[in-house]
Amino acid sequence: MSRLERLRRIVSRTTLTIVIGQILAMAALTALEGFRKKRRRAVRFPTSVPEPLDVDGDEVTVYTYGENLYNAMVEAIDGARERVFFETYIWKSDTWGRRIKDALIRAADRGVEVYVCWDAFGNMVVDPKFYRFPSHVHTLRFPLIHGLVGPQNWGRNHRKLMTVDGRIGFLGGYNIGSLYATGWRDTHARIVGPSVSELDNAYIDFWNAHRSKRQPVIDENPERSWFGQIRLHRNTPRISVYPIRNMYLEAIDRATERIWLTHAYLLPDDDLVAALRDAARRGVDVRIIVPERSNHVVADWLSRGFYARLLRSGIRLYMYQDAMVHAKTATIDGTWSTIGTANLDRLSLLGNYEVNLDITDFALAEHMEKVFAMDQANCYELRLEDWERRSWVAKLTEVFLSPWRPIF
Repeated sequence: MSRLERLRRIVSRTTLTIVIGQILAMAALTALEGFRKKRRRAVRFPTSVPEPLDVDGDEVTVYTYGENLYNAMVEAIDGARERVFFETYIWKSDTWGRRIKDALIRAADRGVEVYVCWDAFGNMVVDPKFYRFPSHVHTLRFPLIHGLVGPQNWGRNHRKLMTVDGRIGFLGGYNIGSLYATGWRDTHARIVGPSVSELDNAYIDFWNAHRSKRQPVIDENPERSWFGQIRLHRNTPRISVYPIRNMYLEAIDRATERIWLTHAYLLPDDDLVAALRDAARRGVDVRIIVPERSNHVVADWLSRGFYARLLRSGIRLYMYQDAMVHAKTATIDGTWSTIGTANLDRLSLLGNYEVNLDITDFALAEHMEKVFAMDQANCYELRLEDWERRSWVAKLTEVFLSPWRPIF
């Protein structure tokens, strides 16, 4: 065996050993976190009252507590006369999951056209029997494997939206389940008015692109405005289109006063990090709320590798305490806001099917700033000097797992 071949073998074995070690470390962290969650007690956290706001001829209501949202969704479904489009990533077979399902079946029983989508991967631990519907409910289970191997076929359907009769729409971070109803802090929006056509169009395009031959085509193209203050951006891996990332970059680049972000998972790519750091350097007040501990412990460890860079640039990080904050929102300069399904990570911004509202309105931005201040009151600020004093074990773990960041 030549010296070069021996060197290649050593490098291959070393690389394999490191990868196995990283996987074992992530498995151990996940197991420990699972044990910790079993001992977690129910907690209370601040929420806001749903308040309808007028936005360019639409009524927009922001929900920050799951039960309030789910009750509004069931009320809308029970009032449906023509059609319901429903789509979610996770749909648990618990009390609230069944209530939503029963409402959809009731609507179909009285002659409403009901279309339902959910993601197979997001619901792998849910009993498949739960997703059995009467034949007069049109269903689409987004499959685990969809198409040939390639980046455009890796994305999950991470969207959460619903529309009723083309006049009421819901969109945001909430999945469906009892845990999310009372135990998570998330953000969703309800729209009543002409801009619901944006949500309808997004649903119809997704359904028609992914339906099987036995499922009906939705022959409709709702009329949409060219000039509305409410727009919808959707990531579509099937055609490699990811506008939500560009939406964030453009908005951050325009900022002159403040950028306030709330995100469940903070794993931005280099361009987003650079945009946020540039904004802070030109005097913009950049604040980011993230969970102190999210529901994905590995994502937490990978995210922590960004903290020092952000803090050294003058970006302020706030750690949400005692509950999981799952919101995917931003508000900038008291003018622009987004509420949606996309996290600030590569899976959302360059991988999954996602939808985000892009809203330019002073009243809504003011409301979103109040929501941010409410959440910030439930946080502690992470300061650079405290962060740099973390243990050497934590620092080594962050470095050891860092190669996995591009995958999350």
